[in-house]
Amino acid sequence: MTTTNDAEVLFERKGAIGQIVLNRPKALNALTHSMCIAMKAQLADWAADEAVRAVVVSGAGERAFCAGGDIRALYESGKAGTPYALSFYRDEYILNAAIRHFPKPYIALIHGIVMGGGVGVSVHGNHRIADESTVFAMPETGIGLFPDVGGSHFLPRCPGEIGMYLALTGARLKTADALYAGVAAHFVPKASWDALIAGLADGDAPDAVLGRLAKAVPDAPLAGNPQSIDRLFAGNSGEAIFDALDADGRTWARETAQTLRTKSPASPKITLRQLRESRRKGIHHCMRMEYRMVNRIIAGHDFYEGVRATIIDKDGSPKWSPVALEDVAAPAVDAYFAPLGQGELALD
Repeated sequence: MTTTNDAEVLFERKGAIGQIVLNRPKALNALTHSMCIAMKAQLADWAADEAVRAVVVSGAGERAFCAGGDIRALYESGKAGTPYALSFYRDEYILNAAIRHFPKPYIALIHGIVMGGGVGVSVHGNHRIADESTVFAMPETGIGLFPDVGGSHFLPRCPGEIGMYLALTGARLKTADALYAGVAAHFVPKASWDALIAGLADGDAPDAVLGRLAKAVPDAPLAGNPQSIDRLFAGNSGEAIFDALDADGRTWARETAQTLRTKSPASPKITLRQLRESRRKGIHHCMRMEYRMVNRIIAGHDFYEGVRATIIDKDGSPKWSPVALEDVAAPAVDAYFAPLGQGELALD
C-alpha cells in the first residue's frame, strides 16, 4: 500500500473496518514509541465502537510489513541512559497484550519482511494473512537480545521444537514455512488483498472472505525436517542443544551449530529458559517476564555490542561478554528473570 501522508501510523474507518497502516516505508515500517501508544489508543476506541466489526493492519511500501523496532533509537537511548528505550518496550509489550485480547477480529496483512516488533503487531491477532513475499524471522539473539514481543507465548506453541529452533537461530521463513510454523494462518496472494479489504469493509465475516480468497501453498521445507529439529532442539540447556548439533554429523546440523556460535552466549541460555518456562502460560505472564528480561538487557553489555557490530559499525565482529556459553553461570541467567518490584509491567 502506498500513501502520501507523513504520519508514522495511519488510521482510517472504511465501512465496517478500522484500518491501520504502518507508515514508515523508508525505515521498513519499524515501530517507534509513539506508534505503539497511538495504536493502543486507537484499538481501545475501535473496541468500543459498535460500527467497527474488525481491524485490518498492514504496512506501507513494497518491502516490509514491519522489520521490528527502531533498533538504532533504542541503542542510542540505552547508551545515553535516557528513558526512551524502556518506555518503548513497556508500551510495545502493552500493545502486544492488547492485540492478543482484542475483542473483535484483528487481521494482519503480512507482506515482505516481518521481524521482531512486526511479529508482535501481527502474530497475536486471530487472522494472520501472508502473501507470496512474506519473510518471517525473530533474529534477536544475533544482537544480544531474546525473542520478545510475546515470543514467550507464541514460539512454544509452534509444532514440536520449531519455536525453539526459530528463537535460537533467527532462521528466516518464507510463506509456506511461516504457515507450517503457525505464525501465519492463511495465504492470500497480494493481488487479492484489495478484494479481501473490500469484503471486510462491506461487513463480511473474515472466515467468509478467507473462504473465497485463501489459497493452498506448496509443501513447506520445514515440514521435511521436523524430526531432526525436534530431536536436536529438545534439550533443557544450551549446552545440551549445542552438543546434540555437534554430535549429529550432518551438514545442516553443523551449519546450524556454527550459526548459534555467532550469537551472544547469554542469549541461548536466557532464551531457552524463557521458552521452556512459558509453554503453558498466558500472554500477561509472558509479557511481564519479557519486560523483566529486557530491563536487564538494557542495563547490560551485549545488546549494545550486537547492535554496534550489526547496525552501527557493520563490522560483523561483536565482542560478547562473557565470550563462551560455558561462562554464562546459572546465577547470571536467574538475574534476568528476577522481579522488578514497583517497576513491573502493568497490564489491564
